Order: sequence, then structure tokens, then C-alpha cells
Amino acid sequence: MMAAARGARLLDTLARVRGRVQAETPLGPATWFRVGGAAEALVRPADVDDLRALLAGLPPTVPVCVIGAASNLIVRDGGVHGVVLRLARGFSAIAVEPDGIVAGAAALDATVAEHAAAAGLAGLEFLCGVPGTIGGAVAMNAGAYDGDIAGCFDWAEVATRGGDRLRLSAGDLAFGYRHAALPPGSVVVRARLRARPGDPSAIAARMTEIRATREATQPVRARTGGSTFRNPAEHTALKAWELIDAAGCRGLARGGAKVSEQHCNFLINTGGATAADLEGLGEEVRRRVHAMSGIALEWEIRRIGIPGRRPEVLS
Repeated sequence: MMAAARGARLLDTLARVRGRVQAETPLGPATWFRVGGAAEALVRPADVDDLRALLAGLPPTVPVCVIGAASNLIVRDGGVHGVVLRLARGFSAIAVEPDGIVAGAAALDATVAEHAAAAGLAGLEFLCGVPGTIGGAVAMNAGAYDGDIAGCFDWAEVATRGGDRLRLSAGDLAFGYRHAALPPGSVVVRARLRARPGDPSAIAARMTEIRATREATQPVRARTGGSTFRNPAEHTALKAWELIDAAGCRGLARGGAKVSEQHCNFLINTGGATAADLEGLGEEVRRRVHAMSGIALEWEIRRIGIPGRRPEVLS
């Protein structure tokens, strides 16, 4: 745990924030894995202006990170220094337009898909199969089921580390596979996604199909964090799960962490896992895949904070 005195000093610099500020707050309960240490300061800004004032007033030496819905995240056991942002009610508005949706960064991807469907707008159905929020989806060019953010993106507004508000185009973000080139330290606050008029029954049917496929093929009811590794498209036609399976890692366990037997690109907290268990198991999977194929899998799950102990690999 971080020293309480240092946390109190940091809180002094956050005194003017209108939203909620908490010191030494456990982050594990907020993550899908349910593991991890505490945030030195967890801040939920009231709105965009509150966020901008916060960022402008923080010393440059204070680290800032955003956790969103924490659906694709491991918070390490030693906790997170600096300010952890979690955008909430003031960033969750969804506005339906004739040819698209404007959504706040805290709006859930599935909720955006539902709003589009209710308005008879097609092209955003894939979002019902993407856990997380629009802010995180933009930041990583999230995608699934033959769709991704790059394919429907109009613009995003971000708050910079200096407190400015910028509107960025697709060209500004230079989208790649699970990547967007956001300005360093910036925070997505809202985005506009293109859509097109469609047949409501066809839209609803596609979303039902996506949800059924996800339920049948992924451990959605487990303590998991979504896809663990990116698909190495530049190196092989095989997907990450196929490489993991071929390396004999399906069902591999470490402490309370386990590679899902249903979909082996998912790690599971079976109960009592630590962040070190999960990260160490992921590193062992990477080691075995590399030994078998020569391919170095890249993490898709974000890992933040300080290790409580070294995430040793299996022997």
C-alpha cells in the first residue's frame, strides 16, 4: 500500500475538484478480474470542465490513467501511483442523430448499440459484443464480429493533459489494429460514430446473433478480462487462441488464475487469484507460444500499477 501521508498530500492538490475524490481506494472490486491494489487517488470528475480543470492543475510529475469499465484491465497488486480517473455520469450522455450517435466516453458500448438499434440505425451492432465503454473503445480501436471503431468513426473530443479540449478526426488518430494515436496523456470525453438507416428487424436479429455467439464461445459469466492477447496478423494466419491451444496452454493454471478451457485467449480468476497470478500465467503462455512458434504474442489486456511481487512464470 502507498503511504497514507503521501496520499493525503495528493488529495490537497485535488481540493477544487467538483466530482468525487477518494484516497487509497481499492481498485480490484471495480475490475472484471476482481484483483489488484489501491489507487493513490481515485477521481470521478463531475463533467468535462471539471476534468479539464483537474488536468490543467496537476503537476506534470503526477501520473494519470483512466480505467473506464475496467473490463480489459489488470491492476497490479501493489496499486497505482498518482491519479486514477473513472469517468461516470457526467460523461455518459448518448445523442441519436439521423446518421450517427454522439456518445460520452463513459457510455457502455452495448448501450450505444441498443440506442442505435432503437433508432433504426445500422452499422453499430458489433458494439453489443464489445465489453467496456466508448472512451476505451476509441482509445484501442476496439472491434469484434466484423466491425471496429475505425470503420464507423467520425470524430472524438479529448481533454489534453494541459486542460485543452480538442476534436480529433480519424486521420489524427491514425487507427491501426487495436490502436489509436491519441495525444499523450489525453482523455477521450466523447465521440461521434457513423451509422446508416436500416431495417430494425435485421438490426435486432444481428445483435441477437452476436450475443448468442459470444455467450456460446466466451466465458462471459466468469471473472475474466476479455481477449488477453492481440491476434498476430502480421506473422501468421493463425489467431492468438489457435497459437495458445497449439502450445498446450488450454486449461493451464497458476494459483487462482487459469486459461479458459472454453476460449483459451481468455484468462480467468477462478477465485482467490492475485494480479501476479494472472500476469504470470499470461507471461507463461507467451513463453510457451514463442517456444513453439517463434511468435511473440502481444498483450491486449492493459496492465497498470506496481507489482506486489514479481510475476514469475511457471517452471
